[in-house]
Amino acid sequence: MISRITTVEMHTGGEPLRIITEGIPVPQGRTLLEKRAYLRDQADQYRQFLMFEPRGHKDMYGALLVPADHPDADLAVIFMHNEGYSTMCGHAIIALGRYALDYGLVVKDTTETRVNIQCPCGLVTAYVTTTEGVTGAVRFESVPAFALALGTYVETADYGPVEIDIGYGGAFYALLDAASIGLDVHRSSTADLVQGATQISEAVKQQLKITHPEEADLGYLYGTILTDGGDGADDVASANICVFADAQVDRSPTGSGVTARLAVAAAHKTATVGEIYRFESVTGAIFTGKIMHSTKVGPHGAVTVEVSGQAYYSGSADFTAEEGDPLAGGFLLR
Repeated sequence: MISRITTVEMHTGGEPLRIITEGIPVPQGRTLLEKRAYLRDQADQYRQFLMFEPRGHKDMYGALLVPADHPDADLAVIFMHNEGYSTMCGHAIIALGRYALDYGLVVKDTTETRVNIQCPCGLVTAYVTTTEGVTGAVRFESVPAFALALGTYVETADYGPVEIDIGYGGAFYALLDAASIGLDVHRSSTADLVQGATQISEAVKQQLKITHPEEADLGYLYGTILTDGGDGADDVASANICVFADAQVDRSPTGSGVTARLAVAAAHKTATVGEIYRFESVTGAIFTGKIMHSTKVGPHGAVTVEVSGQAYYSGSADFTAEEGDPLAGGFLLR
C-alpha cells in the first residue's frame, strides 16, 4: 500500500509536470537506464498511482528525480506518462531547470544559471534566466538529434500510403504535414487529429524498424507529430500537435519534437545553423528552436538544438491511498 506521495506541480505551455518530491523509494540500478528499467518492471504501481485517475488523467506527465551517474550532472530524471517511461521530455526539462534553481539543487548565478540534467537519452544542459522581471524562461541544448528516415511510406487503413519523415530528438517521432491525410492542425477536431496521429504511429511500429545506433533501449517510436506544413522561419510560428504514448496529447509544442523537427529540416537542408524557428502548440504556447552544432550519431549526420520556453508553478499536492479503496491503485476510462 502506498502511504503518501508529495509533489510539486508545474506546466510548460499547458503541458503538466508532476515532480515527485517524496514517497517513491530510489529505484534499484547502477545507471539511470537501469533505474528506469527497474521502475518499469518492478515498481510500476507508483506511475499508475500518480498518472492515472483519480489523482491524474490520461494526459498527465510526471518526473522522478534520482541520483545521477553522469559525472557532470546536477540531477537525473525518470520521465513517466500514461503508457510508461520516456527517454526525453523537453517541456519537463524547461520546468525542471526552474525547479532545480528554486529548490536549491544548483547555485544561482546573476543573469543565467546552468543546470545539467541527466536524462535516459543522455546529458541535457538547461539555462535558467535569472534576470529580474523575467519569470520561467529556460532554454536547453539537446542531445545530438538526427533524421532516421526521410520520405518513407507506411500503409494505413484510412489514409492509404502516407509519406513521413522519422526524426530523433531524444525520442523518435514520425513527422508529417496534417494536410497529407486530410487534416488541419488549426481547424480539425482534437479527436480527429489524435485518431490520425495514432493510426500513423501504429503503422510505423508495425511496418518499420526503429533503432538507435548507440543505445538499444532508445530504439522505439514515441509518437507522431502532425504539422501545419510550415517551417517556423521568418518569425511565423509553425503549429503542430504531438500525440505520443497511448494517444496522449502534448499541450506544449514538444521540446524533443521541436528538436526532431529541426534535425529533419537540417537533413532536408531547409534549416540552417543559428537561425531561430518558432513552433506553436494546441494551446497557443510558443517554443523557439535553433540549430547549434553539427555532429554525428553512428552513421547519421546530426545536430544539437537549443529549445526555449517558459514554465510555471501550478501548485503542490499530497497524494494518499485510503485502506479499503478498490480504486486506490488508479484507473483510466479512455
